[in-house]
Amino acid sequence: MCTATRLLIIDDDQELCDLLADYLGSTGFDVDAVGDAEDGIRRAVSGQYAIAVLDVMLPGMDGFEVLRRIRAQSTLPVLMLTARGEEIDRIVGLEIGADDYLPKPFNPRELVARLHAILRRMQADRQRSAPSPAREVVVVGDVELDPAARVVRRGRQEVELTGTEFALLEALLRSAGHIVSREDLSRNVLGRRFEPFDRSVDMHVSNLRRKLGPSAGNAERIRSIRGTGYIYAAPREDPAGAFPSPSQVADSQRRGEGRGEGLHAREPGGASLSPGEGEGRGEGLHAREPAG
Repeated sequence: MCTATRLLIIDDDQELCDLLADYLGSTGFDVDAVGDAEDGIRRAVSGQYAIAVLDVMLPGMDGFEVLRRIRAQSTLPVLMLTARGEEIDRIVGLEIGADDYLPKPFNPRELVARLHAILRRMQADRQRSAPSPAREVVVVGDVELDPAARVVRRGRQEVELTGTEFALLEALLRSAGHIVSREDLSRNVLGRRFEPFDRSVDMHVSNLRRKLGPSAGNAERIRSIRGTGYIYAAPREDPAGAFPSPSQVADSQRRGEGRGEGLHAREPGGASLSPGEGEGRGEGLHAREPAG
């Protein structure tokens, strides 16, 4: 069995774990299931799994705390199961760093579809990270996103993002100054059709706003367009539309050039692609209800 399809289930419902292990095993996953939170954390950060399914309701330590501890050490994709179906559970999970969620009871086919969507996105990320003769860096204002290195910087400070947050930010930066619909973000980033009451995209955007902070002049970086989607505001402080990244500025200074000279500027109102250092330009089972 390919290591890339190893899946970890952290859930104390043994009956559900057995059912999921059988079903997911028939669809190509190599499944391990644990019911203890501490054991689940240890396994999740071991680097042996491609993805994890985590239940919110665990004895001793709830799934939110488990996710916090996993996120402190690993970017392993995590899909959360919410037994009560309460929206607050989903919101909190996404805020902490879950890549997706699924309320119980659920159809196992939907679980498989969501897992595959997450894995496809991770595979696409790895392909973009492969060495290329001309590594591109997306720069908008003081935010620099390197798809190959999987790094985001605001100014000179690195910003820690989950895989989903990274993919969402990349989609917004590449369309800076233009509206990106929730439908497009759900399809292209989450890998599924947008549903009117699905707030996953909104919560991931909220996380990005919090982690990136406001732009110059305390302006909002990512603006909501009611009933439509989001727009990453293109900077307007520079009339020429050229905002060199920190690494470009340092390189320019080393060459004894003036600030911004010899830099590849983006078109006004959009994102730019700048060269890398020294390179060319260029995702109907019913779980038991909790006691009480």
